[in-house]
Amino acid sequence: MGNQMDKLSHLSYAEVPTVDPNGVDTEEGPRIGVSYIFSNDDDELEDGCTAKEPNQEEKPYERRDEVECAVYNREECIYEKSTKSTDLEVYSPENLLNRCKAGDLVEFVATGQFPHWTVYVGDFQVVHLHRAEVKNSFLTDASQGRRCRVVNDLYKFKSLSPEMVVQNAMEQVGLKDGELSWRNSECFAAWCRFGKREFKMGGEIRIGKQPYRLKVCMSDKHSHMLEFQSLEDMVMEKRRNDHLGRTAVLQELATHFSSVEEIRNEPGDD
Repeated sequence: MGNQMDKLSHLSYAEVPTVDPNGVDTEEGPRIGVSYIFSNDDDELEDGCTAKEPNQEEKPYERRDEVECAVYNREECIYEKSTKSTDLEVYSPENLLNRCKAGDLVEFVATGQFPHWTVYVGDFQVVHLHRAEVKNSFLTDASQGRRCRVVNDLYKFKSLSPEMVVQNAMEQVGLKDGELSWRNSECFAAWCRFGKREFKMGGEIRIGKQPYRLKVCMSDKHSHMLEFQSLEDMVMEKRRNDHLGRTAVLQELATHFSSVEEIRNEPGDD
């Protein structure tokens, strides 16, 4: 399918094949497998650009609406976000400046928006991919009024030295449009810190088995697993969930499982 289409936007969960309508993550249970060729649609909506209705009020940030998830490369956990972690505490940009060190990854969050990732380079400044251009901005300007936090430990890869992280970021400033190698701000910032080509567009060939698994936690005992052929694809889906929020994601999954059960209960052809 990927060879027949230039780009494919996200498919709803109702279109994803599944053999586990309960969404239970058992150790030996079946998995839900999916792999997409993504467009850059989330970049168009990042940085507070999501279209809003006239007079629509900005939603306050709700930590409880964050989507808890983990990412595995085969059996190794390479990313984990739990709302129980104190690392997810958010601050105003002014307060975060006292906590930042050069080379840190800073994430800006707001309900109903894609998270925006940046690299703190010192002197109150960050480097970030913003509207198809790598820019050097003051942290307070890049925040656009959003809350923020340091997210160095979400990805479990070994970090480069702070000096190399800053160098990676600063050397990309000014790149735009066709010169870019990253689909979104998260892939760019993570590449700067970890130096892994998998965060770049086309960094992995999408053939064969699907080594990446995104585990979306629905409750303490239930989860939903998706599989991807590349880290880049997985990041795109994870960011889509972050944009929707926990309530909407759980509703989407519930609708999907309900539709699967209805199909299974339909009488077969004689």
